[in-house]
Amino acid sequence: MNSVFEETNLSKAILRVGLPAMLGQLTTLIYNIADTFFVSLTGEPAMIAAVTLCAPILLIIMSIACIFGMGGSSVIARLLGEGRRDYAGKTMNFCFYAMVIAGVLTTALGLLFLPKIALLAGADAENLGYTCDYLLYIFLGAPFIMLSNGLIHLFRSAGLIQQSTVGLMLGNGMNITLDYIFIIPLGWGAAGAAAATSLGFFCSPLYYLGCMVVQQRRGSSLFPLSPRSFAPDKGMVSGVVTIGIPGSLITMLMSVANIVLNNYIAIYGSDAVASYGIAYKINSVPVMLLVGLSQGVTPLIGYCSGAGQTRRMTDTMRLSMIYGTCLGAVFTALFLFLGNPLAAIFLQEETLIAQAGHFLKVLCLSAPTLGSLNMVTSYFQALGKAVPSLVITVLRNAGFFIPAVMILNHLWGLQGVIAAQPAVEYLLTCICLGLYARELRGLKKAPGVKARPQPQKG
Repeated sequence: MNSVFEETNLSKAILRVGLPAMLGQLTTLIYNIADTFFVSLTGEPAMIAAVTLCAPILLIIMSIACIFGMGGSSVIARLLGEGRRDYAGKTMNFCFYAMVIAGVLTTALGLLFLPKIALLAGADAENLGYTCDYLLYIFLGAPFIMLSNGLIHLFRSAGLIQQSTVGLMLGNGMNITLDYIFIIPLGWGAAGAAAATSLGFFCSPLYYLGCMVVQQRRGSSLFPLSPRSFAPDKGMVSGVVTIGIPGSLITMLMSVANIVLNNYIAIYGSDAVASYGIAYKINSVPVMLLVGLSQGVTPLIGYCSGAGQTRRMTDTMRLSMIYGTCLGAVFTALFLFLGNPLAAIFLQEETLIAQAGHFLKVLCLSAPTLGSLNMVTSYFQALGKAVPSLVITVLRNAGFFIPAVMILNHLWGLQGVIAAQPAVEYLLTCICLGLYARELRGLKKAPGVKARPQPQKG
């Protein structure tokens, strides 16, 4: 059977790499929603607000893992396309141990500055205790959170699509189960949600390590686990970090932008934060699915680039953007019609339900743009082109979004703050499509590249 990267039917290849990644993101979203759902059963808006305020901090921890996960994935996929399997294995080893070291450092710093981080996230006197309780368990689990999120990308780049998804689903399933146990029978509230998250992330790396041991015993040179194999050189570190930092900044700057957003929404009270938190979680369904599609397809694009298969690479981009746009449009229509009933699953007060439903209808307007926006960003990451990827990231979360929140808040108050996200994403999609069109023109003018053989049918 052909490798997933050599699948002859391009639509099938996209589905083989994209669907497992989308499924993995969906299970991540389900556990996020489960956190909010079980906490909402307490009937305490301040506790729901605390979970919402802590979400950006969790994303920042995940973003550090992306430096080595997404950066390593891009490098490894291109190395495999070039046929340099042994060097790809050394890169895998470096990324694994780099995440372990980064996780330990994050735990130490997080525990040292815990109250200050809670206040920075937007906590006030009403929800500060809940916020600190949640962050305590998140920082204790930081090394496992990083390994879980980074190894997903590394496994995909090695063609272990099924294993990457199983590990993610295992951790998320454990998280959901522990959410119920810790929050409902034991009554731990926000702290229980955080403890469930960290323990869930503890399970995923154990599974991934088992898979790596199995691959190593089968003679694969892609998974050298021994610390003696930790021998990074300047080119390896530079290649991983150059691509990993823009990939990491996507999540990190998104977290910073969300912290700014949460602080502005907090001006209007805990009820507004709780309503937004519910709308944000529901709207995350299409967002996470489209992130999964782009992340799943990224190694395929990198492999095609390394193998010199330019036509196949551009066809992959075109089909993926079409699929993403159609999926986003379906969710926009769904949320416009069912905003209030969906919000009512998590909230009891009619005023909060109406507010959250309205917020959801505004947020979902940009869902059709995310297929193109995410795919163009992933394209530049896959090809090792750090500058365009970094430009898109900075514009999306700092250059456009934060000023938009400030300006629209001044003009239209809370309604303007909520409208900032879709407004920015439509603007940025136009810029992304322009950058990609320029890239295509450059490919047409470039001299011919000798390619490795294209996949043949039969």
